[in-house]
Amino acid sequence: MAMRDSAWARRAKCPWPSRRASRQAKKNLIKLNLKGTTIPHQVLGRYGSAQVLLKPASEGTGVIAGGPVRKVMQVAGIHNVLTKSIGTSNPHNVVKATFAALLGLKDIAHVAETRSKTVEEISGKPPKEKAAGSEGD
Repeated sequence: MAMRDSAWARRAKCPWPSRRASRQAKKNLIKLNLKGTTIPHQVLGRYGSAQVLLKPASEGTGVIAGGPVRKVMQVAGIHNVLTKSIGTSNPHNVVKATFAALLGLKDIAHVAETRSKTVEEISGKPPKEKAAGSEGD
């Protein structure tokens, strides 16, 4: 699991806003549910008029994203993802929409527990059959 948050420093020349932003970010870390180097499912995050669509990608695809979303994905440790920023191009709102999308990621085991089902029922995969050696013939 990766953990990240964002905080903003207002002035580049003064050192204390940067320190304050770092402290705020450390207090508000989030846990991300990742599936290897990508995300487990497609998700849409919204903040204000900004919307960010995140889609899982196969290994070797890389981060297909614009400026603010790309930086968040790199810091979060997500190496294979397809993204689309919809609506405003304001970087603050796009970053917050990206975090909203990342917070919307759910683990399949958690979803199965919430619905009182097994992971196999949720994922749609048939249960694995017993090996041929375990038959009583």
